[in-house]
Amino acid sequence: METASVINRRNFLKKSAAGGVALVIGFHLRSSTFADQAQEQEKKPVNPFDAWVRVTPDNRVTLILGKSEMGQGIMTALPMILAEELCVDWRQVKVEQAPTNPKIYDHGTGGSGSVSGSWLPLRRAGASAREMLVSAAAQRWNASRDTCKAQDGGVLHGARKNFLTYGELVEDAAKLPIPDFNTVPLKNPDDFTIVGRDTRRFESRDKATGAAKFGLDSRVPGMLYAVIARCPVFGGKVKSFDAAKAKAVPGVRDVFAIDPVGQGAFTAGGVAVLAENSWAAMQGCKALQITWDEGSAASESSDSLRKQFLDNATKPGKIVRNDGDADTALSGAAKKTEATYEFPFAAHATMEPMNCAVYIQADHAEAWIPTQAPQWAQGVIAQTAKLPPEKVIVHTTLMGGGFGRRYQADFVMEAAQVAKAAGKPVMVLWTREDDMQHDFYRPASYHKLSGVLDAQGNLAAWKHFQTSTSIEAMWNPKGEETPEKSEFATAAFIPYQTPNYRIEYALAKSSVPRAWWRSVEHSTSGFVVESFVDELAKAADADPLEFRLRLIGDDRRIPDFTNPKENKPLNTARLKGVLRLAAEKAGWGKPLPKGVARGIAGYYSFESYTAAVAEVGVKNGGVKVHRLVYAVDCGRPINAEGIRAQVESAAIYGLSAALHDAITIQGGRVEQSNFHDYQMPRISETPKTEVHVIMSKEEPTGIGEPGLPVVVPAVCNAIFAASGKRIHRLPIRAEDLA
Repeated sequence: METASVINRRNFLKKSAAGGVALVIGFHLRSSTFADQAQEQEKKPVNPFDAWVRVTPDNRVTLILGKSEMGQGIMTALPMILAEELCVDWRQVKVEQAPTNPKIYDHGTGGSGSVSGSWLPLRRAGASAREMLVSAAAQRWNASRDTCKAQDGGVLHGARKNFLTYGELVEDAAKLPIPDFNTVPLKNPDDFTIVGRDTRRFESRDKATGAAKFGLDSRVPGMLYAVIARCPVFGGKVKSFDAAKAKAVPGVRDVFAIDPVGQGAFTAGGVAVLAENSWAAMQGCKALQITWDEGSAASESSDSLRKQFLDNATKPGKIVRNDGDADTALSGAAKKTEATYEFPFAAHATMEPMNCAVYIQADHAEAWIPTQAPQWAQGVIAQTAKLPPEKVIVHTTLMGGGFGRRYQADFVMEAAQVAKAAGKPVMVLWTREDDMQHDFYRPASYHKLSGVLDAQGNLAAWKHFQTSTSIEAMWNPKGEETPEKSEFATAAFIPYQTPNYRIEYALAKSSVPRAWWRSVEHSTSGFVVESFVDELAKAADADPLEFRLRLIGDDRRIPDFTNPKENKPLNTARLKGVLRLAAEKAGWGKPLPKGVARGIAGYYSFESYTAAVAEVGVKNGGVKVHRLVYAVDCGRPINAEGIRAQVESAAIYGLSAALHDAITIQGGRVEQSNFHDYQMPRISETPKTEVHVIMSKEEPTGIGEPGLPVVVPAVCNAIFAASGKRIHRLPIRAEDLA
């Protein structure tokens, strides 16, 4: 399907902002499902273009786009795509962050969609510029286009051996009509010399030397620092406060309250301590004496939420899908398999805590933000400053982790509130404790699965009941009407064949904020589906790999039940391919040391296919993950080295959730505060990880998040193989291994 907007002369700019001649082509990038969901919250307008290619007489190629670099490598991968079609060295392509102008650009980075959404539009934009430059050279030489070839950043005349750089041709090319994006000739992929090659990240040197600038590195002349005390209970607010001790801290300039926005669901409000430096702001905040109105959420706890889950599970839920008659098949079965799975809330725990620097003046504002949503950030600053959005400039910095957390704008709103009151540039800093206790968490959930096999070992019925604190119910004004929309993902169209398939859902009410966490609902659905399939394999006395392949069956395409309009079906041949490759590379079935066993899982998410085999040992109530072997099919790889890095990152993030992570609630507040009680895997816990990338010829698909859903079930299935103990709740506890 065409993803680029139709380009005509009115959209073809012949002059750069500096007034010099330039060849500039605008086009539109396809958004991801995640970005579409986020746009519902930020009410993002749909614009004709969100990216531009500019070629100038100095032979510079610039790609201007509204994507944020947060460690996923798009500032390397996207120039590689453009350079391939434009026939230039990819290092010759400079990437510029698009200014936040909603009338021209469309910003947003999430859902593992940056490469997949840019692939075809970037190729067509590069090919269009290339064809125009070749035509300009042919006219200059009065030669046939067939005798001219784009090569090494210029055009070569084969017979005459003449060569003109793109810079020399820009002025002539700018006078030519832009080719139709639907018909512009693209390079034969067999001739690719850039796409598909291992490439070192463009910003790696700056990160290694400390030259890279993250949000916390932002500095503005005269800038003050602020730390905010928020009510520890979700939805609570300031009742009264005494700032005397805080103001006595050297360096503290002012102390004042800021109001909550969105009834505590968007920003919590609180008391801001403004100081000359970050240390003074932190110490002043600690010295505050505040009386809180804790509100109605003070009675909420993880135990009370679990009781709500268990109560919901005793009653029928809302029917989400109902093929055949699963209830009858289950009730009539002599033997059925049943299991429950539980997930706590989980924090994003980005290494760089939230921060935002804002300077609001009478007629304009400027901000420096590590954000996945610059346009949303611009909007909330404009709202607070009472300025038109075009009067707010947002500089998007590098960020120390995103994972969906930086798609929020709560920390931006706080900075705008403080900056407006201060009348000076202000950086609002979150401490690690702030970050842990005032996050938008992965939803807590409870799942009840039932299945039955027929006499031949085929899956006769599958039933999945889920109750959770829905993301949709929190962010969409009508979300409680369809709270299941954000909770099932691939669990709503599993690849395992069965004539009787029923899915039910019940909403659990909670004051705890929740939102997109790395891989979103796939992080829970992947564990549930692939753990339960393993339990069914045991009931069938079958090898877990062979059982999966048999239940998947013949090659077919399964429609995405949750997003039928997109028409992106699950291709079972590709899923079987990654399962077989991971098993082969891991040595599935070969002997392992005593006490060590393998587990496997395969999954489809973000249009990509991943499988993982884990080698795990269980001893004295502890788990040791020795090795992870991945197979990944994310379409045509742009930068395979970048893909491997992303999968390794997702594996660690998933392992963290499996081995350690749990946000628990007591008295309406988060009990965890820092990495001592919300741990990350240490180096000693990090397994040897191999990532095998399938050199597919399909269009590229997502990769930042698809590595996560398979790692936890693969590890837990290996735990069962090693110890006979099934893991039904996360994180893994010693008592569940006894």
